[in-house]
Amino acid sequence: MNFFRPACLCLTGLLGLSLSLTSAADSLASEVEAIYDAKLKDLFLHFHRNPELSTMEHQTSARLATELESLGYAVHTGVGGTGIVALLENGEGPLVMFRADMDGLPVEEKSGLSYASRAKQVDPNGNEVFVMHACGHDVHITSLVGTAQLMAAKRDQWQGTLMLIGQPAEERVMGAAAMRADNLWQRFGQPDYAMAFHVTSAMPTGILGASTDSPYSGADTVDIYITGVGAHGASPHRGVDPIVLGSQIVMGLQTVVSRTLPPRRPGVITVGAFHSGTKHNIISDAAHLQLTVRSESPGDRALLLDGISRVAENMGRVAGLPDDLLPEVVVSDESVPPTLNDRALTERVMALWSDHFGEGVLFSGERLGMGAEDFPFFTVDPYIPSLYFAVGGTPPEDFAREQAGGAPVPSHHSPLFKIEPDASVTMGVEASVAALLDLLGS
Repeated sequence: MNFFRPACLCLTGLLGLSLSLTSAADSLASEVEAIYDAKLKDLFLHFHRNPELSTMEHQTSARLATELESLGYAVHTGVGGTGIVALLENGEGPLVMFRADMDGLPVEEKSGLSYASRAKQVDPNGNEVFVMHACGHDVHITSLVGTAQLMAAKRDQWQGTLMLIGQPAEERVMGAAAMRADNLWQRFGQPDYAMAFHVTSAMPTGILGASTDSPYSGADTVDIYITGVGAHGASPHRGVDPIVLGSQIVMGLQTVVSRTLPPRRPGVITVGAFHSGTKHNIISDAAHLQLTVRSESPGDRALLLDGISRVAENMGRVAGLPDDLLPEVVVSDESVPPTLNDRALTERVMALWSDHFGEGVLFSGERLGMGAEDFPFFTVDPYIPSLYFAVGGTPPEDFAREQAGGAPVPSHHSPLFKIEPDASVTMGVEASVAALLDLLGS
């Protein structure tokens, strides 16, 4: 970007520049609307009605590959399972990656929409389950096709290589790691920049959300296995009760965040399941706790995991267990690090969006949850400057109705979840194309 301006630049020149930027934004918005009406609306309905479970996105992957190939992209399938890599080379310049996740969830849709999913699929355990796009991934892949079409049509406005990724199994935080394990960068090139977005029901349509730090938390799946000494319920002194010990561990874990992390740094330890026992009057000899742990940095993650082990093991000692029978803490492979946006890249694109859409486009509220993403498996090692942003998906009037005592806006992963597709898809495409043209601009 050239920051030097001629000394004679006057009000007329500034007004001309402003009108030019406004005209360009209006033109792009009109192009997005035309593509949505011509193709993307029907494509969204297809994806919404035909969701597929994680690692089983065979038809979704095939349709996405066909759409991208028809636009002139070199499409590679079967990357990390059902993953797709589509490349559009356009001369010398940076390599920029944009990712969209493809998988649905084992949820029966009860949104009441006329196009609600009634799809079923056999899950990895052999059970036939309903499947639903209960997290908006249908918006992501539809928008990716729209972005692909506009970037192909605007090759005279950019230089470099655009890499579009259709990623499987985000809901099971497996897909990004699987694609990396399939030598993603070695085969197709390591990006100079990486981007992705998530539609969200928690923000109104027409709004974009971006953070210069961590838009998504790191997540760890942790199991605690407790070995007790079984006994008759009428003779508790003859055993070591794993339910009592497990309860003490659950309560002890509540102090790990509040007494280990600094007060202004967020963290969560939630015990989601507690399994033990078979009958009223039997003290069992084992218990199993299942936890999810959320953190915002590698250092905080280490503090929380160490605190969990410390509480579990020492509560075992309090119960009188010998060292070889102390509770065992196991951290699952399903862990993901925090999603960390690159500050310089994020500030650059946020400024661009403010110019393009107008001052009120960026979300000004606070982040309340600690959801997690597997996108950082693309960007952490090696480090790739990245931006993960949010696109509002709920009409403003739905929030007004909720505030007036009406039906609450459904959350992600709910059977009632729904997104307003017209505004969400078009905003996703326009924001993505505007950013990509800037990063690849010649």
